[in-house]
Amino acid sequence: MKKVLIGILACMLLLTVTPTLSALAANEVNIYNWEDYIADEALKLFEQETGIKVNYMRFTTNEDMLVQVRADPSNYDVLFPSDYMIERLINENLLEELDHANIENAALTIDWLQDTAYDPGMKYSVPYMWGTVGILYNTTMVKEPIESWTAMWDEDYVNNVFMMDSIRDTIGVTLKMLGHSMNTRDQDALEAAKEKLIEQKRAGIVKAYQVDETKDKMIKGEAAMGLVWSGDAAYAISYNEDLAFVVPEEGSNVWVDAMCVPKGAKNKENAEAFINFMCRPDIALLNFEEILFCTPNTGAIELLDDEMKADEVLFPPEDVIARCEFFMDIAGDIRTYDRIWLAVKSAR
Repeated sequence: MKKVLIGILACMLLLTVTPTLSALAANEVNIYNWEDYIADEALKLFEQETGIKVNYMRFTTNEDMLVQVRADPSNYDVLFPSDYMIERLINENLLEELDHANIENAALTIDWLQDTAYDPGMKYSVPYMWGTVGILYNTTMVKEPIESWTAMWDEDYVNNVFMMDSIRDTIGVTLKMLGHSMNTRDQDALEAAKEKLIEQKRAGIVKAYQVDETKDKMIKGEAAMGLVWSGDAAYAISYNEDLAFVVPEEGSNVWVDAMCVPKGAKNKENAEAFINFMCRPDIALLNFEEILFCTPNTGAIELLDDEMKADEVLFPPEDVIARCEFFMDIAGDIRTYDRIWLAVKSAR
């Protein structure tokens, strides 16, 4: 990956937007983040610059994270949940309000993510990465360029499709294929999505339900297509030129993963220092280069070259975003979703 960090400019940005951290206590901060979702160098630099020890823990899905946070939110200082989960955490009184005086770099967040439906005014969260959900496909293994979600139900691809082991994403894209909102509560629509997913599985089309493994397996040519997040698609494409990514014509999900402080966090000041550090342009750029998800940080975006800014997998154009929607919290219907998912995963 071409490094685009410009030393002089980065230093200028650092001087203009980074508060002094030396006064912070040299203790610890407990981070709970997704797998493969940060640059190790960023964690090392934070420890070196602040003297704060990072205890780093990982989760695979929002739902796994929620179980642990409900059990004892004070075990963690910084969480990285997605938009709909932030809404739920707020509703369950599991997040602390942020002191933005300690997170000055949050002001570098792109405008349209500074005031969202799930957290108006970034009261409880600061965006970390964003992107879309779509189909990563191998151009040498498909009949024609993929445009619709229906391709993932095409029996020409028996045992050749990776689906995501994620309730919201997999049910959500099925709802979009059927012409519904990803956030519909209509029971008939949800039942239809269940039947389509069972049909897909019983036809033998699904090779596996998985999450982080898909990008590497697609690089190796182990399937014709997979349901993936855009950052994973960009990563895979960088290693295999036969791969392509599409947000299907029916629409999809646009998502945000953000940084939050759980209720009762033992190290709130250190947590806010960590969030501020993650929003520093040079650090935001470092994380972007490591994981290739869309950075919401305007300072980091300014450091990118024109070719990178024009990459539509990493930075989807307005017409793509326009046909996407955020996930909203489904707490009131979680039993329905759990029932559907159990029926799909257990279908034979």
